[in-house]
Amino acid sequence: MRQELLSLPKTLAEDVARNLVMVAKLLDEDPEKAYGYSRVALRLASRVAAVREAAGFAAYAFGKYSEALAEFRAARRMTGSAELWPVMADCERGIGRPEKALAMAGEPEVQRLDKSGQVEMRLVAAGARRDMGQADAAVVTLQSPELASHAVHPWTARLRYAYADALLAVGREDEAREWFAKALEADQGGTTDASDRLAELDGVEFTDALSEDDDQEPEQEPEEQEQGRDEARAETVVEDEAEDTADDQVEVEDEAKIETDADDRADDQADVNDQAADEDADEDDADEAEAKPAAPVVPTFSDAGESAGEAGTPEAGK
Repeated sequence: MRQELLSLPKTLAEDVARNLVMVAKLLDEDPEKAYGYSRVALRLASRVAAVREAAGFAAYAFGKYSEALAEFRAARRMTGSAELWPVMADCERGIGRPEKALAMAGEPEVQRLDKSGQVEMRLVAAGARRDMGQADAAVVTLQSPELASHAVHPWTARLRYAYADALLAVGREDEAREWFAKALEADQGGTTDASDRLAELDGVEFTDALSEDDDQEPEQEPEEQEQGRDEARAETVVEDEAEDTADDQVEVEDEAKIETDADDRADDQADVNDQAADEDADEDDADEAEAKPAAPVVPTFSDAGESAGEAGTPEAGK
């Protein structure tokens, strides 16, 4: 890969390398993100075989088998290597073409594979048999010198596990248990769940102790329990005092409202009394005016002269 990247300009090669490193780092733990980084690297350097191969594995891990197959084919054309042949066959299975995968298992390219690649091809072929409903044929496909060997290789655990699973599929439970145990012995890296399958066959059920501990409150020491009770009592007292204060405030407000209402009623009554008193005073003045005699009219000097002239005097008659 390093040699291939050296063919690119330095800055571009560094950018591509960084994305490929992220693909390798995230491929198992976060295939989606790994796939995203692979697409960036592919846009930057699509003519580099290592980039096409990395993009193929990222798409394969993310379940995009058709896309992965296209990338693997491109990488194979660039390098002429047959090492991608087993994973290409498995992509055919993923697409839904187990017959094509089984046919690839008989191609001359298989003979060019190393021992690890040939075991991988056998695993793919057995899986294709099971996809086609040929469970017994899958068992026979996995029976090989590599399976019978007592030596442990990186692929030994996976081969034994696949054989145990195939045996279980045809109802050979006792043999399946034996091979799951053998797979567990060879599985130093924990690549399979052979231990869980063994426990399942033995009828052992596991409980999640962490979940149960999370559901239950941790047991407290006596001093912590007493302190907790004191705190709870203190909180209760504070809450009760707060409630009493609130009740007292409500009572004060109610009393103030009552006093205000009483004052308003007293003012209204005073207004009524004042109005009634005014009406009584007006009536008394009217009665007093009717009972009192009219005052005599005292004529003025001018009025008397005018009256005498009109009546005449004796001297005037004479």
